[in-house]
Amino acid sequence: MTSTNTRRGRSVARQLFLGQLAVVVLLVTLGGAAALVDARRDSDDGIRREVVDIAVSVATAPSTVDALESADPTAMLQPVTERVRRSTGMDFIVVMAPDRTRFTHTTTELIGGKFTGNIDEALAGATFTETYRGSLGPSIRAVTPVLDGDRVVGLVSAGVTRAKISDQFVAGLPAVGGIIAAALAVAIAASYLLNRRLNSQTLGLAPDELRSMYDHHDAVLHSIGEGLVVWGDGPEAELVNDEARRLLDLPDGAVTRDMLPESLRRLGEDTVRDEMHLTSTRVLVVAQDPVLRGSRRLGTVTVMRDHTELQRVLGELDSMTSFAESLRSQAHESANRLHTVITMVELGRTEQAVEFATQELALSQNLIDRLMSTVQEPAVAALLLGKVSQAAEQGVELTVTEDTALTDTAAFDRRELVTLAGNLMDNAIDAAKQSDDPWVEVTVRESETDLVIQVADSGPGMDAEALAKARTRGYSTKSGSRGLGLALVSQVIHRHHGTLTSERTYGSVVTATIPLLAVREASTPHE
Repeated sequence: MTSTNTRRGRSVARQLFLGQLAVVVLLVTLGGAAALVDARRDSDDGIRREVVDIAVSVATAPSTVDALESADPTAMLQPVTERVRRSTGMDFIVVMAPDRTRFTHTTTELIGGKFTGNIDEALAGATFTETYRGSLGPSIRAVTPVLDGDRVVGLVSAGVTRAKISDQFVAGLPAVGGIIAAALAVAIAASYLLNRRLNSQTLGLAPDELRSMYDHHDAVLHSIGEGLVVWGDGPEAELVNDEARRLLDLPDGAVTRDMLPESLRRLGEDTVRDEMHLTSTRVLVVAQDPVLRGSRRLGTVTVMRDHTELQRVLGELDSMTSFAESLRSQAHESANRLHTVITMVELGRTEQAVEFATQELALSQNLIDRLMSTVQEPAVAALLLGKVSQAAEQGVELTVTEDTALTDTAAFDRRELVTLAGNLMDNAIDAAKQSDDPWVEVTVRESETDLVIQVADSGPGMDAEALAKARTRGYSTKSGSRGLGLALVSQVIHRHHGTLTSERTYGSVVTATIPLLAVREASTPHE
């Protein structure tokens, strides 16, 4: 496990955590150092204010002027200044004559000596502060004049040594360090929590792995022959590949569920396995699965494959198969009739044999001759003949009306004609079987402007709501079943801007009308 992680390199989350940790430590360290410098500066400023206040307080006291003008200033001032020094924390309070002679000092041996330091500003009547190395070492001191009216009769200096200031500053360092440590701990904890969240979202992958995954992911999405739509929690799809946009005729940009065909909108977040769905131009096989992380549902993945051409070929094959089955059935029936005729001839009943042999043949041949002369599209003629026999085998009488006629027009795809007529007749046969006297009547006719396919049956019929449902995926006239017949019919009609109506007159009548002008214009090559 260790070697694998080493080979993979640090994850994005780990690299971000380490980088963020380094930045946080650097910022906190710099901030702490700046805070210490600022605290030291504030401490010096506070000391300056304090020594000024003490020096001015002593200098302005009436007893100080009186003592300076007495015969023994030290005897009167030393006890007072020492008491003040101890109570205020000063390291020294020196009262001196204008010529620098000390009258008071913390070290009594220095009394009578000369004060070291600057006094010029004080002699001019001003109060000032300075940092100066005196008899007790470096100190922050204030010097202020003692005035008797406008006359300077003495000077007062109060100060605190740097050593004491440093001791006070060091004593406050644990509190400052604690604050810095607490800030650093909070920053590290926040970075760790962010690292955990990011690590969960990136699945612990390293940057190279994420980049490689994205490249592969993008290549796969553009190369696969299936449409792919990924939905998250929001109203817009999180991913739509090129094939999905082509199959669903989606524009570039964001995709919402409202932009999908109606049947796909109804899927919601259900799990789906290879369901047939129709758009206005295509037949799609759709599968949908949830996206899970543990027990948490993150969204859904919808996959779709184009079965349009396959469905058309299967429809045509079904029609041809039906026709072949009809021929097989007729051949079998003809064999039975031939044996009957031969037996009747052997029994000497020649006239009855001839009558029996020609009766059914005349009816069948009459239908074949009529369709061959009026329906010049062989596939449609074969379909009609096959459906007559297929319906008869199921106990349904299927009649092709006398006004059925169709020219051999190349403007209309014969596979679409087979899809239209075949599915309408199949649904009519299934619906008619629900009645006591099942029958179906078919009309295929062509005028200068329209192609009309009308199928009537003895079934229960469809109202407007049922027809609208029939034109979507999965509806079937078979009780308890789900099919694609009428939806495929609706797809062809929509492609050619036609209409599909249903009414209840002498039976249940479904009429498909397609304007031929649009079909011919679409098939005419443009110069």
